[in-house]
Amino acid sequence: MAKQSSQFDYYKSQHIPELTVLRAALSDFSYDRHAHEEYALGVTLAGQQDFFSNGEFHRSTPGNVVLLNPEEVHDGHPGDDSMLGYVMAYVAPRQMESMFAEAVGREDAGRFMSRETLISDPVLRRSILDLSHLVTQQAGTCIEQEHALYRIATRLVQRSGTFQVDGKVSRPDALLIRAKEYILAHLEDDVSLDDISQAAHLSKYHFLRLFRQQFGITPHQYVLSCRVNAARNDLSAGAPPNDVAFRYGFTDLSHFNRRFKRIYGKTPHQYQRSVTAPH
Repeated sequence: MAKQSSQFDYYKSQHIPELTVLRAALSDFSYDRHAHEEYALGVTLAGQQDFFSNGEFHRSTPGNVVLLNPEEVHDGHPGDDSMLGYVMAYVAPRQMESMFAEAVGREDAGRFMSRETLISDPVLRRSILDLSHLVTQQAGTCIEQEHALYRIATRLVQRSGTFQVDGKVSRPDALLIRAKEYILAHLEDDVSLDDISQAAHLSKYHFLRLFRQQFGITPHQYVLSCRVNAARNDLSAGAPPNDVAFRYGFTDLSHFNRRFKRIYGKTPHQYQRSVTAPH
């Protein structure tokens, strides 16, 4: 019997602008290491999900929750010969901030960061599956989808994460944040390692070592990841793939296709069709 090919189906919420759900079935696909700007909240449905995140390797089996904080570098692939099935909701931090603040009872709580990556929690699992169902089936009202998100935020706070407080970062972290801000501000430019390390006020050697140690990928991989994430937003807004490829410095559409597919499982055109056409 021929092995079933991998499948990736993306669904944008009709009610919450920066909420996207992925239903994936993987047999022969491996994600490149990359990072998303969003929280990624997933449930393993079938098979075995092997991935690197937060500086270590994880193995998720059916029923487990996978939680990735914004900017957390990760990859992923099936852990055995069976088909890996999972669902993942991607939510922009600004969509969650007020919900986290309400759940913790502090308006100035800051950005929530989970200490856990792989979680066994039936309540959290059910909440993520309920939200994913509402989005993939285009069901429920705006307030119902928001309530499903609030249930997730409340459960995560109950599990005791941390809140990032502005101004309390170490000097190396502050320098790397400056480097990341420079990269994000120059996604459409032909930036060099010299440019980025100078923006961080570090020697090139020290910058490379610190960056790889902190994020688990090279600055080049991070730049590519940020460009692909920005490209995804433009594609969701309806921009032509050719224009997007040129805007973010890919040599041609073929190069853009390869890089995009290594992170999202689809070509830019396939992804755009998936999130803009009715399911």
